[in-house]
Amino acid sequence: MPPIASEVSRQRAERRIAVHLPMKVRGRDRRGHFFEEDTSSENLCRSGAAFLMRIEVDPGADLEITIPHSQLPSRRVESDFATHGRIVHIGEQRDDGGRLIGVQFIGPRFQRVFWSEGAA
Repeated sequence: MPPIASEVSRQRAERRIAVHLPMKVRGRDRRGHFFEEDTSSENLCRSGAAFLMRIEVDPGADLEITIPHSQLPSRRVESDFATHGRIVHIGEQRDDGGRLIGVQFIGPRFQRVFWSEGAA
């Protein structure tokens, strides 16, 4: 099995939580140019995330990902979550021009506890 396919299988073994959290994504686009894009998660698990992006990227590319701990300065006791991720899925282009990007974290794993927005 190719490495990316086995990574996707392992990623899907974990429960995904549908939650929209702000994210900052940095990396190199398909042409090799540096980019930085603000987006939000569609779903998360401890070892990966899915989010929409408008920038064209390649499968297997590495990204820097930051998820702020809180938007409220008074609640910023903990530092933001920052990690690296490898693109394991690129969805079809949507009407708004974005694509769903799936990444597997290759740096620190996501440790925050939260409830699915669907459970609220």
